[in-house]
Amino acid sequence: MSAKSRELSIGIIGAGRIGMLHAYNLARRIPHVHVVGVADPRLACARAAAAVARADVVVDDYRQLLVRQSIDAVVICSSTDTHARIIVEAAAAGKHIFCEKPIDHDLDRIREALQAVDKAGVRFQVGFNRRFDPDFQALRQQVCAGLVGVPQLVRITSRDPAPPPAEYIRVSGGLFLDMSIHDLDMARFLVQEPVVDVFATGSAFDPAIAALGDIDTAVILLRFAGGAICSIDNSRRAVYGYDQRLEVFGSRGCLTVANHTPTGVEHWDGAGQHRDRLQHFFLDRYQESYVLELKEFVERVRHGREASVSGHDGLQAVLLALAARTSLQEGRTVHLDPATGLDAA
Repeated sequence: MSAKSRELSIGIIGAGRIGMLHAYNLARRIPHVHVVGVADPRLACARAAAAVARADVVVDDYRQLLVRQSIDAVVICSSTDTHARIIVEAAAAGKHIFCEKPIDHDLDRIREALQAVDKAGVRFQVGFNRRFDPDFQALRQQVCAGLVGVPQLVRITSRDPAPPPAEYIRVSGGLFLDMSIHDLDMARFLVQEPVVDVFATGSAFDPAIAALGDIDTAVILLRFAGGAICSIDNSRRAVYGYDQRLEVFGSRGCLTVANHTPTGVEHWDGAGQHRDRLQHFFLDRYQESYVLELKEFVERVRHGREASVSGHDGLQAVLLALAARTSLQEGRTVHLDPATGLDAA
């Protein structure tokens, strides 16, 4: 796309919860963009998202968007098992691509998709929205500026208020690939070094999740090439709300990001100190980050610049999630090749 002044025309593939969110943000909160159409096998969902996005084209087959010359880029919000295939086809059609995480659960399919992107020369961005959260961005900028010196310990807490439905867990790829992958990417984003060791342990306290062969509670330990250590703790059920905390401790100090609440008002009385409950879930906590990630995608495509969240980042996050799964299953620390991210065993 060479005309920087004109709008970027986008097709949305997948009209579930995240597709609906992106449809709204693209149409209402991001400049220089026009949503041409929405594709989803469930036409009622496609129509609803198209109404939100003010799009004229509604189809049940995403390929009908890929053949449209008027569409510059696609935003892939479909189920994970379709991502790699759609990336390959969209790249071949010359469309720039924003794809929700993960690219796929299979390393060969991820590599095939990334090769197709490279061959076509289109822009490609992975949807790790938490990198764009204003608090996390500010913390990372201060880490890069040396405010904490050399990072030594990173602590990431990410706990959902309630588990997803069983039908979702059944196809999610498991806790590490579905939930922890955001935190694994955040650890890489903050430390900016290869991970060389991964150890994970976990439990299933929910019988329904255990019956599906998954876990709902986990701790992951990462060791980076420079010696920094990161601990990640995850839970599918935090009864008090959406728990999202971050800390980077280094040789010169410590930086933290606390949980968000609807307001910062505190009430003190004879019974104690009271404040709002935590924000309910990710659509509340990370609302702004979803806008900012797509705003960057639109602007970088319009100006011919590479995305800051690359296909390589998407691949490395999956490699770490798979290493965590191997560690849990085999009860060992997984040693990774710093150059490739693959199990060195």
